[in-house]
Formats: sequence, structure tokens, C-alpha cells
Amino acid sequence: MDYLEENGFNEPILVQKKDGLGMSMPAPTFYISDVENYVGPDVTVDVVDVTKQTDSQMKLKEFVDYYYSTNRKKVLNVINLEFSDTRMSTIVESPQIVRHLSWVENYWPGDALLGKPKVTRYCLICVKDSYTDFHIECGGASVWYHVLKGEKIFFLIKPTSANLSLYERWRSSSSHSEMFFADQVDKCYKCTLKQGQTLFVPSGWINAVLTPVDCLAFSGHFVHNLSVEMQMRAYEIEKRLKVKTLTPFPNFETACWYVGRHLLERFKEECMKQRKHKQCQEKAFFCPSEHGFVSAVQMTTLDALILFQSINQ
Repeated sequence: MDYLEENGFNEPILVQKKDGLGMSMPAPTFYISDVENYVGPDVTVDVVDVTKQTDSQMKLKEFVDYYYSTNRKKVLNVINLEFSDTRMSTIVESPQIVRHLSWVENYWPGDALLGKPKVTRYCLICVKDSYTDFHIECGGASVWYHVLKGEKIFFLIKPTSANLSLYERWRSSSSHSEMFFADQVDKCYKCTLKQGQTLFVPSGWINAVLTPVDCLAFSGHFVHNLSVEMQMRAYEIEKRLKVKTLTPFPNFETACWYVGRHLLERFKEECMKQRKHKQCQEKAFFCPSEHGFVSAVQMTTLDALILFQSINQ
């Protein structure tokens, strides 16, 4: 955490082994039939037809039967099986750093009227040649991936102002599915995520994913204090494009309000403590990070959220 606060979380991070990440994963012998057993055969899942890039629904049991069939007539994959409310949540846990940073995990009140967004634990079941076209995660969320079996290839594009403008223009085109977006930018990085490896992708990165072999993986989305400005920018792009996605970030603006409220209350509390000890001077209201009770990261977060909420009122 100290490293990320000092250096930022602006570049993808590939971790060779899960040791030390504070995450829980089933044994390598765990497979698709076990997913069915832990989640339930009658659960309805969204399924993507890769060739048409369209989605439909079927029972998990039906998809598992397709997965094990020897005559697959279509390339189908499941990328949004969120399993927080299933038995599989007892054997799969996101990395500790994700839980430490996540706004949803840390700031969403237990008595909230709106439901807590369930975006931190997804099961990805992808057959050979599955492909997800270039996209930005909803809400500008960062994302983690862990491959339990198989392999995934990521194509990653840095979210510069120029690249984001190109992306928005490309995505707005009715023929965008016929154009490989990476051909329009200066640099596109390729990252192969192999079995047992974990990848962290920062906010705003434009990415596409190819599955060269049958693959079982886990992932999750998280928004946090280290990428507030990019998260807001990505969210504004998402709103303009009106993108339909299978992995939305529900109640994103509500999450922003809860974070802003938390930081503002903490700021007030700490100022009161300083006043009581006759240590709170006028300077503290302009440079509170110098006094150590509200970090620079938190102040940047609060400033960005205030601006974001004023724009979206």
C-alpha cells in the first residue's frame, strides 16, 4: 500500500505467484463442474457469442454441458458470473490490496437504502478463441485477474488524452466491431497471463482479452482513492457513449457520495481534535496533509469528488 501511495497505480502489475497477495483460490484441480456445484446448476448466466459479440442467457448447467461437449458449434464465454452470494465465495477471495483500497468494501454503509454493488468477485469461464473487444471498465474501475487454469492474452492501451479521444470516436462508430482499435494508436502492449499468475489493470486502461485455450479465471472490479480523476473521466466517457455492458458498476455515483461524506467527516473530526489541543491553525485548512491527519491522497480524492458531484448535479 505504501508503494502504491508513493508511486501511484498507473501501470499494469503482473504478479508471477499468488503467494503474499492475501487472496484465496481453490486448488488447481478445481474445474468447471465444481463451479456448477458451488454456484448451482439452475443459476441463470449471461453468455457471450464471441463471433457475433452478442449476449443471451442460459442455465449454468446448460453452459457446462456446452463446455464439455466435443462438438462446439459456437464460441461462447461467461465473463460476469458474480458469485458473492454463493458457496463459491467461501473458497475464493480477492487480493488483500483490493479489499484494502475498495470504496465499496470500506465506505458503503450497512444500512444503505440502495444495494451494495457486487463487483469484486467474478468467475470467468472462457473456451478457446473467446475474445472481448476493446473496452474501459465501467466506472473507470481498476480490475484484477487470476488465471486458475489455462491462459489469457491482454492487449493494453494507456489512457492518454489522445487515446481516450480515439477510443470514444472508435466506440461511437456503428462499424467499430469491424475495426481493430489497436491499429489506431501509437502503442498497444501485449501481456500473456498464464496459469497461477495475477494481473492488476489500473483505471482507464483500454483493453481487449483473447483466450487462446480453454480457461477458468477469477476477477473483480474496484474503485479507489489512487485513481479518482481517471475514474471520473472514464465514467463521463461511459455516460456519453451509453455503452451496454454485462459488467456494469451499479450505483457508482452513490458510492462517490459515500466516499466524499466519509472524507469530509474525517476532516472535520480531525480539525476539531487539533483545535482542542490548540494546534489547528488557519494553515491547516489549506495544507492539512502537512499535519498528518488527512493524507494528500485523501485530499485529492475529496477535491475530485466535489468537482465530480458539482458537474453531475
